[in-house]
Amino acid sequence: MNRQRFVSGALGLVPACLAALPVVLAQAQPADPPNVVLLMGDDHGWEETGYNGHAYLQTPVLDTMAASGLRMDRFYAGHPSCSPTRGSVLTGRHPVRYGTFAPNWSMRPEEITIAHVLREAGYATGHFGKWHVGTVKAGSPLNPGAMGFDEWLSHDNFFELHPTLSRNGGAPERFEGESSAIVVDEAIRFIDRAAADGKPFLAVVWFGSPHEPYQGLEDDLALYDELPAQYADRMVPLTSNETGLQIERPLGDVLRERYAEITAMDRAIGTLRDHLDEAGLRENTLLWYNGDNGTPRSGLAETPLRGLKGTMYEGGIRVPGVIEWPARIPAPRATDVAAVTSDILPTLAALAGRPLPDRPLDGIDLAPLIDGRMTSRPAPVFFWSFAVGGLAGRDHDPYLDPALQSGTTPLVKLMDGIPTRNFRNIRYPAVDERDFAGARVIMDGDHKLVIDGSRGSGVELFDLREDRAESRDLAASEPAVAAELERRLREWQHAALTSLTGVDYREDFAP
Repeated sequence: MNRQRFVSGALGLVPACLAALPVVLAQAQPADPPNVVLLMGDDHGWEETGYNGHAYLQTPVLDTMAASGLRMDRFYAGHPSCSPTRGSVLTGRHPVRYGTFAPNWSMRPEEITIAHVLREAGYATGHFGKWHVGTVKAGSPLNPGAMGFDEWLSHDNFFELHPTLSRNGGAPERFEGESSAIVVDEAIRFIDRAAADGKPFLAVVWFGSPHEPYQGLEDDLALYDELPAQYADRMVPLTSNETGLQIERPLGDVLRERYAEITAMDRAIGTLRDHLDEAGLRENTLLWYNGDNGTPRSGLAETPLRGLKGTMYEGGIRVPGVIEWPARIPAPRATDVAAVTSDILPTLAALAGRPLPDRPLDGIDLAPLIDGRMTSRPAPVFFWSFAVGGLAGRDHDPYLDPALQSGTTPLVKLMDGIPTRNFRNIRYPAVDERDFAGARVIMDGDHKLVIDGSRGSGVELFDLREDRAESRDLAASEPAVAAELERRLREWQHAALTSLTGVDYREDFAP
């Protein structure tokens, strides 16, 4: 496998079913490409910011970013759960293409990441925080170093206060303090070293917050002592910090801790922004924040959106999304053009003047959106929760030696009785008709077609401009639209499964 198989073009290669759609070309390579900081909250839903109207949450830094940069009101995680979305950020591809079907399903080592692309452009590259697309230990073909990062302080999954993290694949170390502040401080040290060396930088900071189980500092908890009494009467499931097992607690107590984590994460982002300013780096640093999926049941209070984490409705995939870049976004702006985490790689590659990986991509270049020149998305967005249960009883060889997929960094929440996370991926020799199931979506303009979004729901069609709550199903009244979108979704699924066979990695493959 040769990771340097790149092709020119701003949009790159999208599935064949999209080939006839119009594209928007990116600008030529900038004389001074931007520094890049990618920030991502863990389980941070769309409604959980002050700027999106939350009644109680205090997120002053994200609110300031939304008021000064590009606020993306329809920004989407590539999947309604974490590992697949993270893979889409790294690769610009839908996670089914490389077998990251669900949490704790890994990527594949042949994938080309944004760190590979920007390192080729002379960037220093670092990862800090949650990884969750493979193990972070030394020798893993999927640790951040193997996937293009020069250095990392990372965890196989999520973490709470006083996290245990691995530095550059070494033995896990315990770090005292609030976890968002810890990973931001590490990112700042990396940024300062890159600046001293005269190199642009890519810093990927993936917070462990606000994933449950929740822990907050006393001052942050005190901000939420007066949450409404009605939350005290509702019990929700979550993990016990003491036993690592699932328990039930009053929603009011849980929200107090969750909101404290979000506020601490917000403060850490402010520390990073302030440092960029003090170091004279903020003007030409692109700072991009988003969540990785919607709000989970344990953190859901009120929301104008339907669904929650794990679902294909807006509450499962629409997340906060904001970009700050003073040199290129000098005045605040908001957009309702749909954007998704798989757009990150094509966008950053274009901004750095680099060709795209020579394989099918699902994201597009958002540089025209950043510049205010994109008023509608030129290609649909596809979502798919591959039906992992359908693999049961079928013989699929593991993609990697299971020993390489065994995690090392501990966390509170137990899985299969152990306080770490192991990963898996499978070999998939040929497209199988049994594998088109699972909740899936095509979003084209204002139309959103959802198939099997909930039990017995069948095919549903929504107009998101008129009905962001997805309360009015138009499938019966607009059957031609629904049928055409369903046809295009099926074609895309076939293309994704073809990628899953590994054909994209062949030297003689022509997408």
